[in-house]
Amino acid sequence: MLDIMTTFNSIEDAREFFKDDKFATNTGVKLIELTKDSCVCSLELTNDHRNAYGGVMGGVIFTLADFSFAVLSNHIHRPTVGQQVNILYINASKGDKLIAKGTCRKDGRTVSIINVDVSDDQGRDIAQFTGTGFKL
Repeated sequence: MLDIMTTFNSIEDAREFFKDDKFATNTGVKLIELTKDSCVCSLELTNDHRNAYGGVMGGVIFTLADFSFAVLSNHIHRPTVGQQVNILYINASKGDKLIAKGTCRKDGRTVSIINVDVSDDQGRDIAQFTGTGFKL
């Protein structure tokens, strides 16, 4: 288990802070769960999230994963900004909801590394995201 000092006193504190993350919140992303070294965010899919083929836009999936990364990295140390991120799209979503689970892999002196697994409500793996956060 990682020894992490958290910056939010509760999930409500984190929700209040991130309510101003307008792009993600206007997209419909919600913070569901927050522990000292993990978080869960979700997004109910609508037609507004679809591309011309009817699939979920890659940017929607990225936004959900990036929001999970932001929540967890800033829960570990605030402020933290993204230094480098990578996403691998695995499968198309067949469900009505996306779930992103972020976990801290490293909490270093100047950086944190967060892995985010995105799945749909049918249990299908959708994407893997890795973010390096730089602690300011």
